[in-house]
Amino acid sequence: MEAKQISLMFAARLLGYPEDDFPETARSMVEAVREAGGPLLAERLQEASHPLLSCPLKELREQYVWSFDWKEKTGLYLTAHELGDSRERGAALILLQQIIKDAGFAAAAGELADYMPLLYELLAVRPDHVHVRALELRLAVATKRVCEHLAEDNPYRQLLHHLVADVFGEPSEEDVRRLTQKREQADQGELPYPILYGLDGTARTGTDLSFCKYATE
Repeated sequence: MEAKQISLMFAARLLGYPEDDFPETARSMVEAVREAGGPLLAERLQEASHPLLSCPLKELREQYVWSFDWKEKTGLYLTAHELGDSRERGAALILLQQIIKDAGFAAAAGELADYMPLLYELLAVRPDHVHVRALELRLAVATKRVCEHLAEDNPYRQLLHHLVADVFGEPSEEDVRRLTQKREQADQGELPYPILYGLDGTARTGTDLSFCKYATE
């Protein structure tokens, strides 16, 4: 595998929710990279993952939930960055499901087809698939958006920065502008759920997909 594919696989695994074996798994992956990708790549990935391995597991879990589950701008769902809660997101998810299926894979149980770590891994294992390859620019822009909205001291920021700087390359200002414009246009459309109002007067959608994970068939 090329360095780009190895880095994508590495990031895909480390951006999952940190289970009990996370520290051991991360260290074993660095050693595997050292053997498969060479010492220079292993050193870069070890540096990118150092903040994660230096963080106590309990605190890392809290950081993960706070960063990726509770903040819209740093969520790990591609179409949420592109379309927000627009009704267009449903069609985009169906298309991604079909792309994953055509590439010979299936989304992990309990995850949406636009879960970015899943798409990183798909891009790593099927870089030859025309529709998978077309996802790369979309992932580059969304990854940059997540990285830029994480605090400097967030333990996940360095790994995402590695993806932007060393794997995807910096997306152009025009590419970023297109994402913003597409999202703004989607937000102007009719919301897919009725607006509800809390006791404090704050508008909420009936189902807030930005803040939860749910299974997909």
